Amino acid sequence: MDECQNSDTNNNNNPLGFCLLPSELIQSILFSLALPEIIRMKLVNKFLAYVISDQNFIRECNLRSRFATWLFVYKKRWRRDAIIHGFSDQSNRWFKISVEDLIKQVVLYPGEDVYLLTASGNVFLFASNSQKAVFAVNLVTKAVKKIPPCPLGPRGTSSWRRSGMKLVPQASGSGHFRFLFVELVENRPILFEYDSETDKWQSTEAREVLHENLPRNDCMFLNVVNGPYESLLVAVGSEFNNSPMILRPRLGNRGQQSSTAFSWVNINDRKHVYGDGHMMIMRSRGVDDENINRRVKMVSSIEIWGISINSGNWEYVSNVPSDIMEQIGKPYGVMIGCLEARNGIVRAVLMSNFEGSWNIIWLTYDKKSGLWTWVPLPDCKMMGSNLAGITFSSGLSLT
Repeated sequence: MDECQNSDTNNNNNPLGFCLLPSELIQSILFSLALPEIIRMKLVNKFLAYVISDQNFIRECNLRSRFATWLFVYKKRWRRDAIIHGFSDQSNRWFKISVEDLIKQVVLYPGEDVYLLTASGNVFLFASNSQKAVFAVNLVTKAVKKIPPCPLGPRGTSSWRRSGMKLVPQASGSGHFRFLFVELVENRPILFEYDSETDKWQSTEAREVLHENLPRNDCMFLNVVNGPYESLLVAVGSEFNNSPMILRPRLGNRGQQSSTAFSWVNINDRKHVYGDGHMMIMRSRGVDDENINRRVKMVSSIEIWGISINSGNWEYVSNVPSDIMEQIGKPYGVMIGCLEARNGIVRAVLMSNFEGSWNIIWLTYDKKSGLWTWVPLPDCKMMGSNLAGITFSSGLSLT
């Protein structure tokens, strides 16, 4: 406590000092903050760093943030600051996370083309286009690690942008992770897996299997080929001795699937987003915009499909209710998205650009209750910036 008093005595703007409050009140205030703010508070003075580093505080803080889901948007202005914007479903504002100084440890030139691939826990994966390399950044420990080239050799950012990547943290607090993706090699799906603990890659060829033999729990689905009517996925079981298994889900006959049936119209009217054994299909329609005196595209319907355990094919799950569609419907020029399914909740984000203005839609669907939720997002202030990656994450922790 003395260190805290001495630190605040020199601060003329705060003669009383935040640290003079009872420790229980200090902890209560800290618990009300989001993790990026708590991490930043460690830099205020030694006393707060001591409080935040206490194992009991860490345990309680991590427990509170256990169920938080984060959306991270990496935006970049040409040859200027590189910022990750994070938004939690337990907050009401965006948080800025500067990664410029960390990225400088591995990139060669200012303004280098760097893309955010994916994130999980405290680890974020980036790809460098000029170096054709992938590197991992731990936002809490500030550790930066360049990953050795995969068996396919050095690759640019365009080769890494896929929906079938997975970043899996190892034991809590270890900082280690597994990075998995599937690639077609001579028309054969090969699973590539990097283990940060051994700093090595291993590759395994996926095998054909009857869908009834798939593991029912703790199974990851990695997309390989995404077609309008048929897809190629690889299922990876949680046990290391389980060989990756090939799935070829198809859209069934029109009458056997979606009651709305819009998925059978001209495929040029549809956009797809894939992830975790699920697929979101968006149908667009043309509308007249009086402000710019021309016809524009707007999303009119959104469906969720999932892989059926019974048939192994795509099975219609649900569609976004009309009242939510009325709130999120906006014109767009281009649109991208990402999707994750975890613990019975399907989350999807659609990011669109129209006339230079960005719009972000976050939707969640609870498969057990059948309820859709729209998570309103404040303006991310993307105007004038380049989108360099978007991903969901299970969130940050203090270890």
